[in-house]
Amino acid sequence: MKIIVPVKRVIDYNVKPRVKADGTGVDLANVKMSMNPFDEIAVEEAIRLKEAGKAEEIVAVSVGPAKAQETLRTALAMGADRAILIETDAEVEPLAVAKILKAIVAEENPGLVILGKQAIDDDSNQTGQMLAALLGRPQGTFASKVEIDGDSVSVTREVDGGLETVKLSLPAIVTTDLRLNEPRYASLPNIMKAKKKPLDVKSPADFGVDIAPRLKTLKVSEPAVRSAGVKVADVDALVAKLKELGVA
Repeated sequence: MKIIVPVKRVIDYNVKPRVKADGTGVDLANVKMSMNPFDEIAVEEAIRLKEAGKAEEIVAVSVGPAKAQETLRTALAMGADRAILIETDAEVEPLAVAKILKAIVAEENPGLVILGKQAIDDDSNQTGQMLAALLGRPQGTFASKVEIDGDSVSVTREVDGGLETVKLSLPAIVTTDLRLNEPRYASLPNIMKAKKKPLDVKSPADFGVDIAPRLKTLKVSEPAVRSAGVKVADVDALVAKLKELGVA
C-alpha cells in the first residue's frame, strides 16, 4: 500500500507571530519556519505503518513556495520515500489544496492519505474533510490511534465525550491529533540521505486547479491585552471585588 502525507510549511510553533504594521497579515520576514506539528505526527504515523509492514511507500506532498522544499526534505529525512512540491507563491486556501490533493491521489492511487487535522497558522481544520468529500472516500478525523487490518483501517478519534472508534474501508482519509504519537528526530545520516531522495516540483496549473482565493482578509490584529490581576487581603475582599466586577 502507498501512503500520501500532505505537509505544510508554517511559522515554527515556538515563535510568537507578529502582525504587520499595516494590519494586512502576519509578518514572515526573518521568521523561523518548520513543518506543521500535526503534519509531523502524520509523517511519523505513516513511517510506523511502513515499519510494521502495512505500507510499501510514503509520498510527502506540499503546496507552497520554493522554500517548502526544506519542509519536504525534513519529511524525507524522517523516513518518507519521495516528495512532490506544488510550487506557488500565492496563499492557497484549504479548498484549493484539497483539489490539488485530489488530482495527486488520482495519479498516485494511494491506499491511505494521512494528514494533520489542522495547520497552526490558520487553524482551518478543513483540508482533510474537503479531500474526503471530493474523493467520495471514508474519513477518520482527530485520530489518536490508527490500526490497519487487511482492507480496512480502525481509527480511534477524540470527541467531546471521550473516544470513538470507527472502521473505514480502504482507501481512506485520516487526520491526526496530538496524542497519536511522538514524532522522531531525523538523524544526521538520514538528513544526508534525504538530499538524494527524489523531489518533483510541479505547479497548480499542471493539475488544472484554479487556486484563486475565495476569501479576502480585511484586517489582522493582535488580541486585546489582558488587564492586570488584583490582589485581595481575604475572602471577604475577594467576594466584594467579584460583586463589583459583576461576576458573583
